[in-house]
Amino acid sequence: MKTILPLLLLFFCGMTYSQTKISGSVVDNNSQPIPGANIIVVGTSTGTVTDFDGKFSLNANQNPPFSLQASSVGFETVVIKVTSNNQTINFVLKEGTSLDEVVISASRTPERVFESPVTIERFGLKDIKNTASAEFYDGLENLKGVDVNTNSLTFKSVNTRGFATFANTRFMQLVDGMDNAAPTLNFALGNLLGMIETDVQSVELLPGASSALYGANAFNGILFMRSKNPFDHAGISAYYKFGVTSQEAAGNNEYKDYGIRAAHKFSNKFAGKINFGYLDGTDWVANDTRGKDRNTSFIKPNSTRENDIDYDGVNVYGDLVSSNLSVVKSNPDFLAQLPNPALANLVPDVAVSRTGYAERDLTDYNAKSIKADWGLYFRPWENDFEIQYVGKIGSGSTIYQGSNRYRIENFFLQQHKLEIKNKNFFVRGYLTADNAGDSYDMVFTGVNLNRQWKSDNDWFGQYAGAFITGTLAGLNANEAHANARQVADTGRFEPGTPEFINALNKVTSDPDVLTGSQLKSESKIYHADANYNFSHLTDFAEIQVGGSARQYVLNSSGAIYTDRLSEIYYSEVGLYSQLQKKFLEDDRLKLTASLRYDKSQLFDAFLSPRISLGYNIGEKENHNIRASFQTGFRNPDTQALYIGFNVGPIVLIGGAADNPERFSKTVSAGNGLSPIGQAIIGSNSLTFNGAGAYNNSFTRSSVTAFAASRNPADLQIANPELVKPEQVSSFEIGYRGKIDKFIVDFSTYLNQYKDFLATRDVINPFYGDVQLTQQLPNTTPLAIAAIANSDFQAFRAYTNTTADVNSYGAAIGVSTKVFGNFDFETNYTFTKLDFDRVANPNTQTNFNTPEHKVKASFGNTDLFKNFGFNVAWRWSDNYVWEASFATGEVPAYNVVDAQINYRVPSLKSTFKAGASNLLGDEYFTAVGTGQIGSMYYLSWTINNL
Repeated sequence: MKTILPLLLLFFCGMTYSQTKISGSVVDNNSQPIPGANIIVVGTSTGTVTDFDGKFSLNANQNPPFSLQASSVGFETVVIKVTSNNQTINFVLKEGTSLDEVVISASRTPERVFESPVTIERFGLKDIKNTASAEFYDGLENLKGVDVNTNSLTFKSVNTRGFATFANTRFMQLVDGMDNAAPTLNFALGNLLGMIETDVQSVELLPGASSALYGANAFNGILFMRSKNPFDHAGISAYYKFGVTSQEAAGNNEYKDYGIRAAHKFSNKFAGKINFGYLDGTDWVANDTRGKDRNTSFIKPNSTRENDIDYDGVNVYGDLVSSNLSVVKSNPDFLAQLPNPALANLVPDVAVSRTGYAERDLTDYNAKSIKADWGLYFRPWENDFEIQYVGKIGSGSTIYQGSNRYRIENFFLQQHKLEIKNKNFFVRGYLTADNAGDSYDMVFTGVNLNRQWKSDNDWFGQYAGAFITGTLAGLNANEAHANARQVADTGRFEPGTPEFINALNKVTSDPDVLTGSQLKSESKIYHADANYNFSHLTDFAEIQVGGSARQYVLNSSGAIYTDRLSEIYYSEVGLYSQLQKKFLEDDRLKLTASLRYDKSQLFDAFLSPRISLGYNIGEKENHNIRASFQTGFRNPDTQALYIGFNVGPIVLIGGAADNPERFSKTVSAGNGLSPIGQAIIGSNSLTFNGAGAYNNSFTRSSVTAFAASRNPADLQIANPELVKPEQVSSFEIGYRGKIDKFIVDFSTYLNQYKDFLATRDVINPFYGDVQLTQQLPNTTPLAIAAIANSDFQAFRAYTNTTADVNSYGAAIGVSTKVFGNFDFETNYTFTKLDFDRVANPNTQTNFNTPEHKVKASFGNTDLFKNFGFNVAWRWSDNYVWEASFATGEVPAYNVVDAQINYRVPSLKSTFKAGASNLLGDEYFTAVGTGQIGSMYYLSWTINNL
């Protein structure tokens, strides 16, 4: 097969015969070889890369004379003229600076970092190879202004400039132009289903609003990952990593990660590649047993199962089910069991929760990622006009923390792209489809495991009966409660027993939230975009035009979205144009202006302008000052629009105009509807929809205040508005330059938000209106009676806040050479939220970002021949993590990563030994996740050019 495939491809594509052969080498100014340097015939797409020894050989169709160009990240580009056949050319590249590196994403056209009109971070091949992190994606943590929140071992969420959750819909991640957000979730799962290390060409990151060029989802930042083209990077490369993860809760566990890349240039017309990656390890165990406040999700540090009868543990599931024991006293079946009905008066008026299961009882913590991609590349005229087909598939197992904690098991994502492009334009279309596989909600797993064994009514009834018995036997209240729980829990499924395992399998394969916990979804995104650069047609300015179109197809069978009866379709389109023009002597002044028009079928159209000025200062023009103003907008994501998710004590409801009424829920006697409520509505059951969250609701905080005071004046009407797009105005000033031996990059910004998208906690009474006009015969408002008897539904409604939400910050990075040729870099980031939490207690902004961060790295790629090392350190200030699952403080932490590497040119190999969190001080970046321990690894990488 290895021989037949190239022959068939050559037959169909046609044979080409080279006329000029060139060979040679590329070294730096210290005569050290530069592997992976790009060699290209100027004005064509014909090229190759140097091997591990810095050598190359190239066949070109041109007859001499013509020019050959050599380039490599971190070095200045050199062009040499070819004058004869079989000529040997030896390039010597002078080391450049990070400011000379070329980026594409800032303006959708190649330009030096130095001249970029906005803040941009780049993570190139050199950075990837020398990162001290076990995975290249983890190395993004060391970039200036970047936050990486660790959800689990294989799922990390990248964010910039605040407002970070693991469901990070404000931040976009593109892989070769494709948004790799999972359609069901509407955000990327880190690199769980992304790229393998040996296929990464470059990583670029734009902090802040980028809507003017990239549309609605590029609101808070955008990450670009580009892979290697097989025309330029042919051959076979591979890596293997083996090590251990070490955590106090999980112990020491093996970790392995390997991948292979195979690319072949069959001719100057046709090339192809295939990649495969596999990672297997043990996730960070989450075992936070602190209790949560049921009304606010705030951590109660002193709450434990032993001292809190209504305990709701952070990583304990099943104790979510809680009931006031006074409800039992009105149950005729319970009263009939008592020898004397008067004994019911011994049952206290207190809330009690069922006994839950620890998270580690409900998952095996296996972390796995399996990914593969392939591409066929066709250049019919042997120039830069290229037709690509790219396919990607990925499956994995991880843990995701959103409104609850979810076991993502055998999640499957696929993408297929067709693209036509050259240096002046591209047209692409792609499909993204996902399947939730065997994923399940661990919170509801605990809840329904308990119900598999014993119904809530039976458990609370037995608890109340045992409490009476214990009280009559002379036990005090605490002792009676302990005895009641022991009696009610007798015979409970014990983890690891056949009964437990059978019940667990049954619950996790059932998508009905009342009896099971399985997550079902097979959603899709269809996307197309195009861009044309007119710079080759006019000298006036560089002008680009482009556009995009996207359609969402949501299909969770009612498990997540309100799509129980049918799939949900909606679409978005956008158009944009950008102009870049240089002015003054030596083109010192650069103007960049762009405008984007976007229209969602659900909302009115929106315009996003951006304007930036950059000016080069100094005789050598080695200082650049820039200023920019840009607006951004964000259409509400799929969850903000169409979610209808019952997470236990609260229902998440999306704010699209047609969504609230699509959600329905039934409560009945003994299961959410009080005897008084039954009498008022004249029925033992009630079915309601989500519309009440928006047109008949109180604020949750005011209901909490009313519960304490019983004063109706404390109740406040909520009735939030349906969602609409969010807007931001962003002002930024920055400087880049070389001061003596130091490279300095500084930026500061102010973001002002309008119609900030957030959630609002509201209470919808089952009967009565929140204006309190409907009353009982005794003049008690019906809604007051509903609240007093817990006949209501709590909703977390997606809406826009009218409150002022602003954020501002600054970042500075400095890099230099010290002690001769040692690389030293450090950066500092300041980020601040300007929002009045006290005046808006029902609104969650989820800023979740430390105010201060400091990072530094120190290393040498050639400490001595073929040997290098790198040490990276980062410090994060403490901050409050605010989320629906749990809210609390994240303490400050220090982390040190380190690696040493040795290159063996004869084997075309690099061997590396490294450690993440070398100090072993466990930490976490979000409340509810597992403590992050240490990773120690050895790796062998072959032929990574």
